[in-house]
Amino acid sequence: MNPAACAARRWLLGGQVQGVGFRPFVWRSAQALALCGWVRNLRGQVEVFAQGDAATLDRLLDTLLHAAPPLAEPHLLEETPVACSDLEGFAILNSVDDASARASVPSDRFVCEACLAELRDPTDRRHGYPFINCTQCGPRYTLIRQLPYDRARTSMADFALCARCQAEYDDPRDRRFHAEPLACPECGPALWFATADDEPVSGNAPALMACIAALRAGAIVAVRGVGGYHLLCDAANDVTLARLRLRKHRPHKPFAVMFPARGADGLDAVRATAYLDADEARWLTDSRRPVVWLQRRDDTALSAQLAPGLTSVGALLPYSPLHHLLLDGYGGPLVATSANRGGEPVLTGVLEAEQELVGIADAFLHHNREIVRPAEDSVIRRIAGHPARLRIGRGDAPLEVGLPFRLSEPLLALGGHMKNTVALAWDDRVVISPHIGDLDTPRGLAVFEQTLAGLQQLYGVEARRLVRDAHPGYGSSRWAGRQSLPVVQVWHHHAHASALAGEHTDVRRWLVFAWDGTGLGEDGELWGGDTLAGAPSGWQRVARLRPFRLPGGEQAIREPWRSAAGVNWECGRELPHRPQQDLLYQAWLRGLNCPRTTSAGRLFDAAAAISGVLREASFDAQAPLWLEDVADPDAPALDLPWHDEPGGLSQCDWSPLLPLLADASLPLAQRSGSLHASLARAICRQAVLQRERQGRSFVVGLCGGVFQNRLLVEHTMAALRRAGFDVRSGERVPVNDGGLSFGQVIEVGSQATS
Repeated sequence: MNPAACAARRWLLGGQVQGVGFRPFVWRSAQALALCGWVRNLRGQVEVFAQGDAATLDRLLDTLLHAAPPLAEPHLLEETPVACSDLEGFAILNSVDDASARASVPSDRFVCEACLAELRDPTDRRHGYPFINCTQCGPRYTLIRQLPYDRARTSMADFALCARCQAEYDDPRDRRFHAEPLACPECGPALWFATADDEPVSGNAPALMACIAALRAGAIVAVRGVGGYHLLCDAANDVTLARLRLRKHRPHKPFAVMFPARGADGLDAVRATAYLDADEARWLTDSRRPVVWLQRRDDTALSAQLAPGLTSVGALLPYSPLHHLLLDGYGGPLVATSANRGGEPVLTGVLEAEQELVGIADAFLHHNREIVRPAEDSVIRRIAGHPARLRIGRGDAPLEVGLPFRLSEPLLALGGHMKNTVALAWDDRVVISPHIGDLDTPRGLAVFEQTLAGLQQLYGVEARRLVRDAHPGYGSSRWAGRQSLPVVQVWHHHAHASALAGEHTDVRRWLVFAWDGTGLGEDGELWGGDTLAGAPSGWQRVARLRPFRLPGGEQAIREPWRSAAGVNWECGRELPHRPQQDLLYQAWLRGLNCPRTTSAGRLFDAAAAISGVLREASFDAQAPLWLEDVADPDAPALDLPWHDEPGGLSQCDWSPLLPLLADASLPLAQRSGSLHASLARAICRQAVLQRERQGRSFVVGLCGGVFQNRLLVEHTMAALRRAGFDVRSGERVPVNDGGLSFGQVIEVGSQATS
């Protein structure tokens, strides 16, 4: 090249550029354009130096940004003209652990089609190998110990590559170039099958055969997967499912089902069990491979024990090579539920699984690749035509979201007590952890602490402040009180509202309906059916549902009849006599262990008990789920009155619903449907009232766990849109308590920048 025509540029690229084959893609693209230079990994970023003529450099940059491998999501962070160097060819340099770089942790991905073809090819050396992977698939987050993402910094460092794998790893033209989990039967992880009574079965093929035989015999098998253990069993076997429910003390909570990949798009087995439209098919086959809630067919061969009281099923496709081998060998759908005790994080270690699952699992399929950090399956549900995330986990997390401001110091947001996630925020970035679970147990708190430490270590960021929920009794709040860092408190429903605002940064003024179970409010009472106006760091409560007292406090969460007692006594109505009623009523009269609440979630519980759907619950939100499932979507709505209280707060009186719900002469479907339609109409009426009072425009937001109710959301959105409102709900971040940590960051960051 004529030296006078030489141009050179340095590019810094961020986003998803590690663990996805991006460096060899850069190498191949530069080679094809006959450019000189080099590419290397920094901490979570990729640095490129290229030289040639200016037009060709422009073509290379365009290729890197717009024709990257499927899993890559590159973003140009910096472009700097530099002096040309005396270089020949284009090279891939060793990684540099640059603490100043913008780290980005890749999430776990499903096994790609190229690896699946090799897995099923009897002539391939990785035929039937449960840990096959390449740069376009396989585990990432769950095996990374630290960044930059190189093999020596993962749990695969324990497995020395054989000569043939090493040759693939070193060849930029190979799709396994620097595929960090790279392995084969000669040098990689292996399976073994274990029961309490027999000698372990070692070796991949023998262990798989033993596991499949056990499943066919009706056994419950704990299988170590990508982010933890699943409990697997026959999804059509009533006896086995009844045994699993008894052992897990889980009489009603739905089990997810993993279906074998069949047909051109892999979904034929799912279609035999559930109704599936184009959107749901796309979500199921997305690279994240989430659990998707689907409407179950009446003629399915699967057991009714999968989801008692519901006509839906949580479906997912196999996402690891091990799952494909198990499902192919078994030949039918398998229950795939998290291996844990109720509400706790999923189990990951061999010894802890065998100890904790005594009396639950009949057998174990282990492997010897360490799971560095847990990640449960992501869960989504269609609501108003969109995929609402009920839980973020494997494939989604760690979930990175850009902030609409820049923080002066790093924060750790600790989330809530149930459905816990945590978030690390610094500069203009926030990273949300996978679902951790409830913080009621020592193990839940241990994984909570592990996740907090792990996020800081992975991203090379040390928090300077903690952000917690204002409720002092939450496990996350108690943990914060034992630390030496400064602590900021955020009101529960302010965090819900701010999480919504943090996703929709184009909105400047909100009217947010924050409806959930309960959370501590600014007045010391338990909120859960409240309406907030404003924006992050400036929320003002303008409306609420009529409050009532909860007999027995937290006991009402699992005993909806207590909520029914509370709403009836609030309105002077009698209840059918129950043994505890007289003493409970006296306690209610005196306000003993009967906190006041505006909770929409507890109102749904009361409705379920009054209408006869459910008097005692075995899992969170069971009553609203069962109510929604039986509801007639075309049932008529009642007009619920709104009254102004002293001070200007508007209050919705739900009492007209009580005689309707108790009227056994009406079909249950009509009563439940009218409940949903009436509350949706009430929300719309309040929005119209606030528009008249405020005299200015706003966007209506729906947040809190109650708005995981598909029928309520769809009725509400339709009514609001007919009334001329722009209405939003959560998209990437769950509207339930799994989004609190993100909302806490938005609330605190907005306070600092307002």
